[in-house]
Amino acid sequence: MSEPIVRTTILDIARELNVAAATVSRALNDHPAISIATREAVKQAARRMNYQPNKIASSLRLGRSKIIGVIIPSAEINFFGSVIHGIEKVASRNGYNVLLYQSNEQYELEKKAVQTFLHSRVDGVLASISKETINLKHYADLKSKGVPLVLFDRAHESLQVPSVVVNDYQGAFDATSHLIQQGCRRIAHIGGQQHVTNFNQRLRGYIDALNVHNIAVDDDLIAYGKVSIESGRECMKNLLSRNPDALFAVEDFTALGAIQTIKEAGLRIPEDVAIIGFANEKFSEYLTPSLSTVNQHTVRMGEEAATLFFELLQKKGSSKLPPRKLVLQPEIIVRASSAVKPG
Repeated sequence: MSEPIVRTTILDIARELNVAAATVSRALNDHPAISIATREAVKQAARRMNYQPNKIASSLRLGRSKIIGVIIPSAEINFFGSVIHGIEKVASRNGYNVLLYQSNEQYELEKKAVQTFLHSRVDGVLASISKETINLKHYADLKSKGVPLVLFDRAHESLQVPSVVVNDYQGAFDATSHLIQQGCRRIAHIGGQQHVTNFNQRLRGYIDALNVHNIAVDDDLIAYGKVSIESGRECMKNLLSRNPDALFAVEDFTALGAIQTIKEAGLRIPEDVAIIGFANEKFSEYLTPSLSTVNQHTVRMGEEAATLFFELLQKKGSSKLPPRKLVLQPEIIVRASSAVKPG
């Protein structure tokens, strides 16, 4: 049986130096009322006795935990990992740590995440809403308790909180227009769940690009999946019977599934079916052929979301101004999967 861990406390240091505990506490925090000699003696004793400050107790005294709770739909998707990288960069610069919770795209787990963060006394929450979530009451409750909330990637106007999103409509419009410029005319689209604003905006961008280029929208060339490799495979099996010459997939995992189905059918990419995805997942450039996609500037998204949080923290109590919404502009990355025309 292992020995219990015994931690040095401020009282231990005070007994060692025969001073008051309050003197030790002030010395450790460089209070000007404590002489330099006493401060140095206390710090030397603290190092010698392996003293580690109790951050939880300190946070309760200060009224801040110096922790940001972050909810992401999935840690397996590089997109969200890159956003976290950006968040942590800004959080660290401001002396904050990040507590991460993944919802696995499940409403109940997302609600549990909010409760966990409330019990952990985080100073605020940054979140991307799960695909399964329709009822936003847990976020509204968080906001009503005065906990700063910032949404990223998947936001919802009804919550009236700061957010950072990409222009999904423009990304889809540009992706579809790129396929048209390659000479494609029967362009299929595999979409996601339409209650998710991002996926609905991508569908709209696809349709409007066809209309602008005088290409009739064929409902039989549109399939709705669950945003996964397997869903991409199944949707593409059905679409192939409609003889598409191109595909705009709602995101890269869906595109990957579609690529597998197209290859199994003995068709060539991009000669027979050109493909472009969305999100610029890490794997996309390593596929054969490499996958054209839409870059969402994920690290910057995380940095901007964290910056909005710290702005919100400073303005806590003054909520008369409308919440800021930052819209990042997407970038089309053309690779082999859609380069039908040479050059």
